[in-house]
Amino acid sequence: MELLSLFITSVIPVIKVLLVIAVGLLLATESVDLLGSSVRHHLNNLVFYVFFPALIGCSLADTVTVESLSTLWFMPLNIFISCITGSTLGWILVKITRTPRHLHGLVIACSSAANLGNMLLIILPALCEETNSPFGDSSTCSAYGEAYASLSLAIQAIYVWSILYFIMRRSADCAVEEIPSETLTEPLIISHGSSEENIYQVDLPQSMDEANQKISTSGKIKQCFMTVIRSKSLKMIFAPSTIAAIVGFIVGIVSPFRKALVGSSAPLHVIFSSIELIGEAGIPSITLIVGANLLKGLKGSGVKTSLIVGILVIRNILLPASGIGVVKAAKSLGMVESDSLYEFTLLLQYAIPPAMNIGTISQMLGTGESEFSVLMLWNYVVVAFSLTLWTAFYMWLVT
Repeated sequence: MELLSLFITSVIPVIKVLLVIAVGLLLATESVDLLGSSVRHHLNNLVFYVFFPALIGCSLADTVTVESLSTLWFMPLNIFISCITGSTLGWILVKITRTPRHLHGLVIACSSAANLGNMLLIILPALCEETNSPFGDSSTCSAYGEAYASLSLAIQAIYVWSILYFIMRRSADCAVEEIPSETLTEPLIISHGSSEENIYQVDLPQSMDEANQKISTSGKIKQCFMTVIRSKSLKMIFAPSTIAAIVGFIVGIVSPFRKALVGSSAPLHVIFSSIELIGEAGIPSITLIVGANLLKGLKGSGVKTSLIVGILVIRNILLPASGIGVVKAAKSLGMVESDSLYEFTLLLQYAIPPAMNIGTISQMLGTGESEFSVLMLWNYVVVAFSLTLWTAFYMWLVT
């Protein structure tokens, strides 16, 4: 297929995403005011606790089987490699630009985690439905594309809500290190109106008398165990999206569960279809939120130009280029089968803009929200061109 034709095919899905983001931006303006700060907060909670878990669980249950896992095993490794590469480049950028400590986690998160959820779920099916698509039959392509996107979404959710949440929370704590200890008698960060209000409190050090008390060995072990169990980071590792991914895998792989829930002839299909219907609200909701958050980016937040340019270079040049080397090396070693759509998906995972869930974490932690809006604004301005070019080039490369 000619490169120009591939370019035209690849630009349609990107435009779809940008149009939904533009609607979110419009709804957040003062003249409309339908996606104000409090509305975005509650909608974020719905996405976090309801929409995304339903979407992830149903998508995996519907598309992941024991047979498909034998061919998809490299995808989690590919995402891990992309995250490690991005984190390393983000850490280098932090050192070069001398970024404030409380923004270290935000910069590393924007450099490492891509928006593998709704971007892939929109782009892959849209590409399959195009008349000039190089990936064969549209229905078969869409089914496989949904499976690849769902698995990417589940893996990314686990990574974002475990490792990146921990990194961003540690950075957020740095923003209050200079506050006198007597002011820390109240919770520092509260998720207003959220059921997680007790999770985001800052732990205060024990008094010196308590710390110097002699504790038996068994007592120390018990104390360490309870500390881990009650850990905020551990609670976020088992976030609703992570639990939904685990349930989705179990339903998809275990034959009795799959036969009972998945498929039009399944006896409990009405339950599955109802949850699936709820999950379909996740993609437009989180995309509208991103558009609304971009309004802050238009107003500016004092983010250094060097930091913005650095993240743009990482996400739009360095990572997409490194993905070619990783995927081609994996294919030459026999780790990736000769499937053009699968290979294209692996490549595309390196070219997607930063994850939207980073904004949700910023709102929960109460720091870096305006800076994230600026970074996302510029990323989505640039990605309108870069993602289209990389998509066309990737399709030419695999076909």
